[in-house]
Amino acid sequence: MAVAAGLPSDGSVARGHGGPVHGPGGMTAREARAARAGSAAGPALTAALTAALGAVAKSLALEIAPIRVNLIAAGFVDTPLSASLPGDRFGELREQLRTTLPIRRVVGPADIAALAVHLMTSTAVTGATFDIDGGQQRIGE
Repeated sequence: MAVAAGLPSDGSVARGHGGPVHGPGGMTAREARAARAGSAAGPALTAALTAALGAVAKSLALEIAPIRVNLIAAGFVDTPLSASLPGDRFGELREQLRTTLPIRRVVGPADIAALAVHLMTSTAVTGATFDIDGGQQRIGE
């Protein structure tokens, strides 16, 4: 697991927005690909571990309270790393997502960062998983 949206785990982003991330009433946010609600291409073990992260977040929210634990389950995010994965099909994939996602655009790093900051500043949220995929999981339901 990685700290959500690459935010520093030392609390520097959250300071001034409710205190340090890991102090009393602090918060830890984790990021996972949105495979928990469906299948994903790739090894079965990776998909199973990713799917289990929501249960881990719920359990940790109780075990390490009052530190808050939330999971950000991101779908495809338009980043340079994402661009390198499909190779020369990236432009085609991005355009397909733009036309099929309910939000009619591709999720970007700023979307993930905004959710992470919201979770750090809202002291009443813990043990939750937040899908941020532009509605991709709703397609075909």
